[in-house]
Amino acid sequence: MGKYFGTDGFRGEANVKLTVDHAFQVGRYVGWYYGRDHKAKIVIGKDTRRSSYMFEYALVAGLTASGADAYLLHVTTTPSVSYVVRTEDFDCGIMISASHNPFYDNGIKLLNGNGQKIEAEIEARIEAYLDGRLEQLPYATGEDIGRTVDFVSGRNRYIGHLISIPSCDFKNLKVGLDCSNGSASNIAKSVFDALRAKTYVINNDPNGTNINTNCGSTHIEVLQKYVVDNGLDVGFAYDGDADRNIIDGDKIMYVCGKYLRDQGKLRGNTVVTTIMSNMGLYKALEKEGISYEQTAVGDKYVAENMMENNYSLGGEQSGHIIFSRYAATGDGILTSLMIMEACVEKKSTLCDLAKEMVVYPQLLRNVRVADKKIARENPKVVEAVQAAARALGTEGRILVRESGTEPVIRVMVEAGTQDICAEHVNNVIKVMENEGLIVE
Repeated sequence: MGKYFGTDGFRGEANVKLTVDHAFQVGRYVGWYYGRDHKAKIVIGKDTRRSSYMFEYALVAGLTASGADAYLLHVTTTPSVSYVVRTEDFDCGIMISASHNPFYDNGIKLLNGNGQKIEAEIEARIEAYLDGRLEQLPYATGEDIGRTVDFVSGRNRYIGHLISIPSCDFKNLKVGLDCSNGSASNIAKSVFDALRAKTYVINNDPNGTNINTNCGSTHIEVLQKYVVDNGLDVGFAYDGDADRNIIDGDKIMYVCGKYLRDQGKLRGNTVVTTIMSNMGLYKALEKEGISYEQTAVGDKYVAENMMENNYSLGGEQSGHIIFSRYAATGDGILTSLMIMEACVEKKSTLCDLAKEMVVYPQLLRNVRVADKKIARENPKVVEAVQAAARALGTEGRILVRESGTEPVIRVMVEAGTQDICAEHVNNVIKVMENEGLIVE
């Protein structure tokens, strides 16, 4: 984790933490770096935030000033940028989005030629350039100046790719979609309509400031009420850039892991998770004879593990699920399609397919601190965490980790009851308070 780039790109309040000048400089370096020995091709997508247009133009200016050609997908999803990068011979992809954050935040996500999050060493070089620790880059002149290309056709090919994936259609099934007034607004309904579902859509009218506002993955209760009130068969809610689907990610991995295993498509008979997945998932997978591996928190680490070992399914509890046969990154719409296929082929509801997985009570509290490393490594905090682990034994666990994007320590406990979880979480946080580590 660097000074600017966290686990999910360079993110912060627009023109406060992440400024238009930052975007220009990122474009300058990316355009130069990938164009050292050829004419670089960079594809850009954005979500519906008002500031996304500002950052798009700044990135394009930086890229073309360094001699790269910039291809614009316009409003689209992060997974579509990943798909276009790896199938259309681009050097790099850029997504402008702050995912589930409020509209006034934004972010710059960089994807490599494989459609995955860019390598840490390249992020480090960009950070050095932003801080003036590298030499000034030359400007392109004359015919070497880059051009800007409208590339909405790339987004359309991604839509076609999604439609081609399910092995069955969804005829007469009533499907609700909460598009969060974000990127899914341009894609999700078209896909489900083409697969013959009766599609009902809410929060599909972005205006630049209503992305994630009382809707989408951060307000799932809105879709739940809509599904019940309208007698729908199933509903899916997306975040701002539609790279995740807000059904419990562990249940998705359990249902899809079993389904892929039964289809002979679960490579290595293994599901890749992060350390945040629920103990209930692991026990359920073990009962089914399915293996699992754990990575650090962040879908980039899941993707790296899957690529290294040729696994076909992995993801995060938060809903970022990767189906490596079809995508190189988490894709909320694709995940919806895979869940629908499993339900249709098994002639069952999602609830029935997931009922064998018993979720352990879990409590997660985020604590804002002055210094994450100092707080996590404080001897008394370490002692309190170890005491909790001993008390929980094999019937629970405690995780204390640093946020990848905020000055926050996350304290999580799983145990047999919510009261036990609360007891151990509160004990650790109390020690942090007594040590003067917490800030308001």
